[in-house]
Amino acid sequence: MTIKFLLHYGLHFIAPLLIAYLINKDHWLKIYLVFILTMLVDLDHLLATPIFDPNRCSIGFHPLHSYIAISIYGVLLFFKKTRIIAIGLLLHMLADYIDCFL
Repeated sequence: MTIKFLLHYGLHFIAPLLIAYLINKDHWLKIYLVFILTMLVDLDHLLATPIFDPNRCSIGFHPLHSYIAISIYGVLLFFKKTRIIAIGLLLHMLADYIDCFL
């Protein structure tokens, strides 16, 4: 296992778990499940050829990983009803962004 793999999947699964617990100790599981569901944003990879390329930077390449989409996720932080979803999406973008440099 490489550091890239550990960091990427740690940010996708471990960090959301810790953040969910820090946000609300009583409802951490529900928050964590929302964070995991935000990974559906990767469905836009199905539009690419090849679908998976370990050397491709997702940020700016896939539609739901575009800078416009990321800006919208940032705006969603300001609304209580969408805040948890926005955190999950932005954490996902951070994990993918870090991949661009490793």
